[in-house]
Amino acid sequence: MGSLPDVSIAQKIPAESSHCFHLRTSRSIGSVPRLRAGGGRMGSEGKTAPKIVHGDSGYVLEDVPHLTDYLPNLPTYPNPLQDNPAYSVVKQYFVNNNDTVAQKIVVHMDSQRGIHFRRAGPRQRVYFESDEVTACIVTCGGLCPGLNTVIREIVCGLYDMYGVRNVLGIVGGYKGFYSCNTIDLAPKSVNDIHKRGGTILGSSRGGHDTEKIVDSIQDRGINQVYIIGGDGTQKGASVIFEEIQRRGLKVAVAGIPKTIDNDIAVIDKSFGFDTAVEEAQRAINAAHVEAESAENGIGVVKLMGRYSGFIAMYATLASRDVDCCLIPESPFHLEGKGRLLEFIEKRLKENGHMVIVVAEGAGQDLIAESMRSMNQQDASGNKLLLDVGLWLSQKIKDHFARSKKMPINLKYIDPTYMIRAVPSNASDNVYSTLLAHSAVHGAMAGYTGFTVGSVNGRHSYIPFHRITEKQNKVVITDRMWARLLSSTNQPSFLSQKDFDDSKKESEPSKQLLNENRKDVNSTANSSESKMNH
Repeated sequence: MGSLPDVSIAQKIPAESSHCFHLRTSRSIGSVPRLRAGGGRMGSEGKTAPKIVHGDSGYVLEDVPHLTDYLPNLPTYPNPLQDNPAYSVVKQYFVNNNDTVAQKIVVHMDSQRGIHFRRAGPRQRVYFESDEVTACIVTCGGLCPGLNTVIREIVCGLYDMYGVRNVLGIVGGYKGFYSCNTIDLAPKSVNDIHKRGGTILGSSRGGHDTEKIVDSIQDRGINQVYIIGGDGTQKGASVIFEEIQRRGLKVAVAGIPKTIDNDIAVIDKSFGFDTAVEEAQRAINAAHVEAESAENGIGVVKLMGRYSGFIAMYATLASRDVDCCLIPESPFHLEGKGRLLEFIEKRLKENGHMVIVVAEGAGQDLIAESMRSMNQQDASGNKLLLDVGLWLSQKIKDHFARSKKMPINLKYIDPTYMIRAVPSNASDNVYSTLLAHSAVHGAMAGYTGFTVGSVNGRHSYIPFHRITEKQNKVVITDRMWARLLSSTNQPSFLSQKDFDDSKKESEPSKQLLNENRKDVNSTANSSESKMNH
């Protein structure tokens, strides 16, 4: 179910606000937040306190900020969609203000209702008039299939659904805000960009200067900011939102999470992941053909996955031609009984060939024993990884050269940048469209400081801190990893200690949630007791 934030506040949201819930709330946990100018609730360190709403039966809503949290009495306007002929046939098109999406949907009969997020979608009332909106879009970090689709659909969504005519593209990532690199975006200029890979706006790592970025936003009269990027980019978006709120600006900040590794927490998946898995299969198929066509052929394929092995796992499951899959979450060792090199020998004797898929973040500890560069970082603060594919290929060659048991023919394939640069497939195009439109609906409705994502198949608005507090990883004690082991017939390579450690890592979230629930209940009971006395 996931844990509640370390610093939480249960806020009672005014009933007269059109974006608000009418739920029983409990008193805040810990210190009472102080009010900043403009009415926004800020924590003791100047950060916005999480909006946590408690309801009956253990219901918890982790809400997102709204412009009226720090700019009260903002005027609202009818949603232009009600006059859009394309949507006139849709029944109940506007989302109910009390709709939420559960983070966990598989529960026992006596389970608590648990954590929920605000459902994404258009509202009946909006907080921006179409002709007052100046929106901007920026893409940061590495490339990913679907970036151009998201850009296109934000532009077309603003134009076609809300009549917005002023949309800027920030060129070159975050530094483009203060480098004066912008282009005008309109449906005509973005019409075909979804058929191309990469991003028409360009991208970069680093370059985040909060003061300069917000100064640029303020000077240009921008009041809607759409930020597309991974967890590092979303952390930057959160800081931008905090500064905008501190200055009391009517600016909505919306994030669209992007990572080809699918390692962003809470959401079902990130856009581009389906395309990456599909393209990865092409490389696996090529490796299989090469291995099968040679005596004792070995095909080694390195796939993306800095900290999470989702692409490697799903591509392996989809391919069925893989004999061994190595990911960062599952430690492995080379030498010794029951370990990787022995398994390779066994599989070659049985089949005469084999295919190995390795995620880029796997085996880094083993490589670091002989190469001391583990602490180097790129401009985004990500650890620079050593090439596990080349290292593993050389280790396999050296082993068979020493043992002289059999000659091998090894082919190494690294398709990582080819996969990142392709256009998104049909599935990701649809998903990217829905994400973009959900972000537009949220910004027009006055929500800010949020990222949009699919949670259990429903699009939701998620607070920035929930998707940046930890990374999503393959759970190697879960059934999906067991399915992979069954498919490849590979050993787990885990020692008993590795297995015990992995099992422990998958348990704390539930335990922490229960502890927080006890704290919430005890605090609420204490407050009620004081009120009765």
